[in-house]
Amino acid sequence: MPYVLGVDVGTTRTAAAVCRLGGAGRGEPEVVGLGGPGGGVASTLQLTPDGAFAVGEPGDPRWTATGFGRRVGDTVPFVLGPDSGGERCAAEELTALMVMWVADQVAAREGERPQHVVLAHPPGWGPHAKGLAHRALRSVGVEASLVPEPVAAAENHAFTRSFAGSLGVFSLGSHAFSASVVGRGFELVHAVEGVDQAAGVDFDDAVFDHVRTALGRELADLDPDDPRTRGLLARLRRDCEAAKRMLSGAVETSIPVHLPSGPVEVPITRARFEDLIRPHVEQAVSVFERVASAGVEMTVLVGGSARIPLVAASVPGRVVLEAAPETSVVKGAALAARKLVVGPDAEPDPIETSVMVGDDDPLLRFPVGGLEASPDAEFTAPPPRPPVDITPLDLPERRTVKRVVRGLVPTGGRRARDDEDGR
Repeated sequence: MPYVLGVDVGTTRTAAAVCRLGGAGRGEPEVVGLGGPGGGVASTLQLTPDGAFAVGEPGDPRWTATGFGRRVGDTVPFVLGPDSGGERCAAEELTALMVMWVADQVAAREGERPQHVVLAHPPGWGPHAKGLAHRALRSVGVEASLVPEPVAAAENHAFTRSFAGSLGVFSLGSHAFSASVVGRGFELVHAVEGVDQAAGVDFDDAVFDHVRTALGRELADLDPDDPRTRGLLARLRRDCEAAKRMLSGAVETSIPVHLPSGPVEVPITRARFEDLIRPHVEQAVSVFERVASAGVEMTVLVGGSARIPLVAASVPGRVVLEAAPETSVVKGAALAARKLVVGPDAEPDPIETSVMVGDDDPLLRFPVGGLEASPDAEFTAPPPRPPVDITPLDLPERRTVKRVVRGLVPTGGRRARDDEDGR
C-alpha cells in the first residue's frame, strides 16, 4: 500500500513513522520499529575499516559520529578515523546517510519506496542549513521536504485536537530544549533553543550525584583507572537513567550499586528527584513564558523528559501531554508528508485521543473549533534540481561520505542501550 515517511534524527536516537495513503481509516501515523530499543535506533554512524558506515551502538569515539543532526550548518566537520589522516565528514552528509538508511529499512519492510519523505529539523535551522540538508539528501538519492520540529508537533496535535489560536510547544528531550509558538496556519511564529539549558542527561547526572552523595567514601575511594570501576560507573549511570524514568510513574524507587564489597541500593523519592531538577525546570519554563508572552491557546509537551510530572505541573496554562511524547515529532512529520501528498482538504475532522494535564476546563476534552486549511509556510520542499552542476576546474576534488550504509550492526560488545524514550 502506498505510504509516506516521516523521519526525526534526534541527538540520542532516530525515529521513523509512516502514514498510509490508501484503504479505510484516517491514515493514522504508525511509528516504525528500526531494530533498536524503544523502536528507534541510536543516532550514531561508525566508520568501518572498509570505508562504509555502520548504524548502531557507538564504538571507538575516534571512528564514531553522534549528535550530527543538530550540527547541520556547522563549518567544523566531524573527523573520523586515526588521529592523523582521519576522514572529514560534514554534519549534513551524516544526517543524510542516516535518513537514507531509515528509508531503506522502511522500504524493505513495506516492499516499496515511500511516496514522499519529510525530515523534521531543529527550529533554529535557517535557509543555509536547509539548503545544505537538501543537497546532502539529494546526493544520497533521497528527495525530502523539511519541517521544523515544533510544526511537526503541531501537526500531530491537530490530528487529534483542533486549535483555533496559537499553540505553544515545550520540547524537552535527552540533550535539547526548545520553546516555540506555532500559529493556526502551521507557521512557526517564534522559537528559542536553549543552548545551555539542562535536559534529560543532566537529570540523569542529578540522580547520579544523589547516589554519590549517599554512598560517600564507598564510591569516592574506588580507583577510577581500574577497568572494574569504569564498568561499575557505566552501569550505575544506566541505572540512574532507569530510575529517572521510573519516577515518572512511581513515587519512590531504588538505584542498585554493585560495589566491590557487595551490592547496595540507594533509595530516591520523586519529591527528592524533583528538588534536584527544579531549578533547571524553572529556568526552562521561564524561557517558554518569554517566548509565549503574547499568549497561546494551549501548550503541547514534547520529548521524553516531558513525562516528568514536575514539567507538566510547572508549565503554565492548558497543557497537553501525549501518552508517548517522544514520538510526537516523528508522527507529525509523517502527517505533514501525507498533507503534502493528498492536500489539507482531504484531512477529516480531528478526534480526541490526547491525555490532558493541568486542564481545569472540561470543555477542552473535546475538539474546539475546526481545522482551517492554510498555506504550509514552514514546509520546505526540495529546491528544483539544477540542469547542470558546474564545478570550477581550479578547485580540488571534494571528498564525500556518499557510500553504502550498512544495516543495523552492533559496533560494540554489548547491546545498544540508547534511551528507549528519548530522554
